[in-house]
Amino acid sequence: MQPSYPDYVNKTETMNFEQETMLVERAKTDREAFGKLYDRHYDQILNYIVRRTANIQVSQDITSEVFIKALHGIHKYRWNEVPFSAWLYRIASNEIVNYYRNRKRQKDTESEIIKWHNTETSSAETGLIQAEEELRRNQEYLLLHQQLSILPSKYQEVITLRYFDKKQIKEISEILGKKEGTVKSLLHRGLEKLRKNLQ
Repeated sequence: MQPSYPDYVNKTETMNFEQETMLVERAKTDREAFGKLYDRHYDQILNYIVRRTANIQVSQDITSEVFIKALHGIHKYRWNEVPFSAWLYRIASNEIVNYYRNRKRQKDTESEIIKWHNTETSSAETGLIQAEEELRRNQEYLLLHQQLSILPSKYQEVITLRYFDKKQIKEISEILGKKEGTVKSLLHRGLEKLRKNLQ
């Protein structure tokens, strides 16, 4: 008899490998189970995308697209390839690349004012909005993001994952599907280019 997964999952609880494996397998045929995965991983994926785009509204749109693609593609997901969170980060990275590829060049992204209409947001998103608005007022952050955003995407990804999302080299390797040596090399070259741009 297959063990059942609890009906309610608190995203702050630690979930072991076996539990999440069971939940992912259930999510392949059960939308409610996918909703639990969504609840657990939404904030970290949104945070990653905000750090790459510096635009909350755009980030929310991209995050929605990430989870739509995850929902439609979860039947293809296999644990022996990458952890589930790394799989979501891969989708997010691809969606960010698509966003920048498809949008027209916007030189004044950092000067845009975030306008929020009367929409309901979660407390996590409200806190994120406040934090992002504070960061936008910080000129050093704006300069850093501006210089980071002009680097090729391969450097943006590794720098953001390592220094903003605090991922280890092994995790970045899994997320990007690259060898650890390649990740270290990209980090080194990316940081060198960033330093030169900031001088």
